[in-house]
Amino acid sequence: MSKAGFWDNQDSAKSVVSELSALKSVVEPVEELQREVGDLGELYELVRLERGESDQDDLGQLEDDWAGLVKRCERVELAGLLARPEDVKNCFFSIHAGAGGTESCDWANMLLRMYSRYFEMNKYKFRELDITPGEEAGIRSITLGVSGPFAFGKLSCEVGVHRLVRLSPFDSAKRRHTSFAAVDCVPEFDEDINVEINEDDLRIDFYRSSGAGGQHVNKVSSAVRLTHEPTGIVVQCQNERSQHKNRAQAMKVLKARLYVLEQKKRDAETAKLYGEKGEIAWGNQIRSYVMQPYQMVKDHRTSHQTGNVQAVLDGDLDGFIEAYLRHRAKNRGTKG
Repeated sequence: MSKAGFWDNQDSAKSVVSELSALKSVVEPVEELQREVGDLGELYELVRLERGESDQDDLGQLEDDWAGLVKRCERVELAGLLARPEDVKNCFFSIHAGAGGTESCDWANMLLRMYSRYFEMNKYKFRELDITPGEEAGIRSITLGVSGPFAFGKLSCEVGVHRLVRLSPFDSAKRRHTSFAAVDCVPEFDEDINVEINEDDLRIDFYRSSGAGGQHVNKVSSAVRLTHEPTGIVVQCQNERSQHKNRAQAMKVLKARLYVLEQKKRDAETAKLYGEKGEIAWGNQIRSYVMQPYQMVKDHRTSHQTGNVQAVLDGDLDGFIEAYLRHRAKNRGTKG
């Protein structure tokens, strides 16, 4: 960072600073734990040698301190599971409503609220890049840029189809409905990512933004849609006032998606970068959120579950993400 010219390229500099911050969030707690374990060991030796009247009280306090250290070690161990090169990066995070019309659009909106709460609790910054509202309620799709320590590493655990079972608020007969929505996540790479895109393979459409932003955003065709015809990948961006900026941001997302897709083709093992979503098929749900006839959220990959559905919908996802990180690490070790 002290190198001459480091700050000349602001985007590149911010990326390096972000990665450094993420690495420090792992290294510094380890160093602190090492010091505290050493201090605790010395205190134990003093208590053991003195064996005075206060032995029991001192030993009880040491046991409490030790239990606290063990819990912190578990958290540091979890951070160590985020060891892939891409895990440290920021990401592009998307939610897409499945079949089911208004029901699925409302479910996609519920997921947006859930993840927004999770981002806020973890002090992640997020910005809307593109949104397509539902016809009657909720959202058809949304793409967010998310930044923070290990944003991709953690959020890649959420990639897949999410299933909701509830009494529908849109059904006058109050019948039980099942809705689906898909979550996707790709790492945000630097500008120098090695992905070549043939301009002849792109279909570029400009349109008016459907989101908030004042007269300029809504009256000028500044929103951009890129369709990569060989792969069928479609990327949209409408958050900027400038058509040029929206196109540049859309190209960045497209390159990230193509990079991950190419890695998957070259080596099936690198599909781990993309999670285990596979194709967006409604039989491939990774997690079920059941609100009727009983209350339960269950991850079908890890069997981790809880009966507190509301807490999960309020952003309490740590248990599910931690369980999947351990599951992924175990499977990676089994595959050698």
